[in-house]
Amino acid sequence: MPAACESVLEDIEDIVSAEDLKPHDRQFVRRNVFPKVRKRNSQKNVQADDEPPSDSIIPGVQKIWIRTWGCSHNNSDGEYMAGQLAAYGYKITDNSAEADLWLLNSCTVKNPAEDHFRNSIKKAQEGKKKVVLAGCVPQAQPRQEYLKGLSIIGVQQIDRVVEVVEETIKGHSVRLLGQKKDNGKRLGGARLDLPKIRKNPLIEIISINTGCLNACTYCKTKHARGDLASYPIEELVDRAKQSFQGKCRAGSKPKSMFHEGVCEIWLTSEDTGAYGRDIGTDLPTLLWKLVEVIPEGAMLRLGMTNPPYILEHLEEMAKILNHPRVYAFLHIPVQSASDSVLMDMKREYCVADFKQVVDFLKEKVPGITIATDIICGFPGETDEDFQETMKLVELYRFPSLFINQFYPRPGTPAAKMPQVPAAVKKQRTKDLSQLFHSYNPYDHKVGERQRVLVTEESFDSNYYVAHNPFYEQVLVPKDPLLMGKMVEVNIYEAGKHFMKGEPVSDARVHTASIRRPLAKGEVSGLTEEFRRSPQNGTNWKAQPSAEIPVKTQLSSWMALQLPWQQEGGGLKILSVSLALLAVLVMLYYGGMKTEQ
Repeated sequence: MPAACESVLEDIEDIVSAEDLKPHDRQFVRRNVFPKVRKRNSQKNVQADDEPPSDSIIPGVQKIWIRTWGCSHNNSDGEYMAGQLAAYGYKITDNSAEADLWLLNSCTVKNPAEDHFRNSIKKAQEGKKKVVLAGCVPQAQPRQEYLKGLSIIGVQQIDRVVEVVEETIKGHSVRLLGQKKDNGKRLGGARLDLPKIRKNPLIEIISINTGCLNACTYCKTKHARGDLASYPIEELVDRAKQSFQGKCRAGSKPKSMFHEGVCEIWLTSEDTGAYGRDIGTDLPTLLWKLVEVIPEGAMLRLGMTNPPYILEHLEEMAKILNHPRVYAFLHIPVQSASDSVLMDMKREYCVADFKQVVDFLKEKVPGITIATDIICGFPGETDEDFQETMKLVELYRFPSLFINQFYPRPGTPAAKMPQVPAAVKKQRTKDLSQLFHSYNPYDHKVGERQRVLVTEESFDSNYYVAHNPFYEQVLVPKDPLLMGKMVEVNIYEAGKHFMKGEPVSDARVHTASIRRPLAKGEVSGLTEEFRRSPQNGTNWKAQPSAEIPVKTQLSSWMALQLPWQQEGGGLKILSVSLALLAVLVMLYYGGMKTEQ
């Protein structure tokens, strides 16, 4: 033993010196110690302490930025995806820089839209953001080089967006591109009663069917949305009722509702006129059912319909468009006034069919607004063909005209046709635009008294935007009391795309809902099924997504099945649990017998 260790400790107690407190004294001193209460500065700080770090990989706590391009159908899909993510606990943000994940919902109609989509992917990757892709571009061409290694949610799989986002946040790449079928029959898509966050809390967008019956040679959307698949009338009417009235509270009388304050419904699809042909019904039948549930002070707007499928319903459609709670507005794309061009497009109608529809509706629905689309420079279009289109616009002077320069979309028959020179396409687009801007469709309405429904704010934030019974845009003063209301105004000014109106002081104001609309960002459609989800025994509350509490444990979601995805899910989980228990018991007793 070294010399430095001259003494050896007999026991651990020998470490205690004579100056140290004895056990009895130590106990006495402890009686005189009083705990000090640590005061917290504020409840806000407490909540902040409970927040997980921003770089947490625990699913359900991240911030998500959603960008949608394209049609109202695509916008509806975006609203449903936002609602499900918010209901699960994710925070939907308008600030792309602070988001942990970007959900990019694409449009494949034209090249510029896809270019914006591609550039957004690149920007997200440069910013080290997680990315999930949705919409028609990845659905139609999932193997494109710039999509490699990225998560994709298909247009018919939006009810599984939470699963895809979760896996992406964990660092995995997931692709769900399948179609929904029932006994081999293709369905319209995800359920209509899913939670959603409306872009405009006053407007409910309802997709009545997906896909179409045509095979237009220029269309890429067909590759993504497929053939026609319609939702049943009962489901569509239920969705409309929920928008206006909400859902009954559990255990309450039917009149006790979660009112959502919607005052305008948009019906959308790739072709609303083809609705129901796959399920043995038709568009007029659906519309008559819907107008029964639209309250006074609310309106319905019908989306785009192609000429072939509206021709056989002209009489009924005229009656519906004259209904006081339906806008006298119809979007009927003509695309070209040349029969030879329409044949090359495979549009399945001729110019005479289009004129028959327009002339009949103008006669039977006085003042109706007809909107249309025109493609300039389609392959094979001659100067004579284009002049026929110019004459058609001059004849009808459409107040709403969507002019599109032709863009060949990859994989479409039109992309393989001999193309019109780019300079010619550009000049024709310019010429048609000049013609469109040469007339003012609303000048004769100055001095009229009109009934308008106020639903949004103008782009320059200087006015509120309203629409009269013909879905013509009327700008009114920014009086918060007008929002969501139907009021009467005097038209005092008209422009190319709008009129300006001053509210009439003695006029009656109609309000569609007895409750305020949902706040911007608030989740719609949180039924009892979602409110009583297995989240540590807590109930969800419909509230802005930024305030939804993060109380979900991943283990409580068996196989990533959300409430709106479970069909008999509780029984399945119980069966699996009992089977596992039986296996464990067998193993336990088997081990005991072995020991004996």
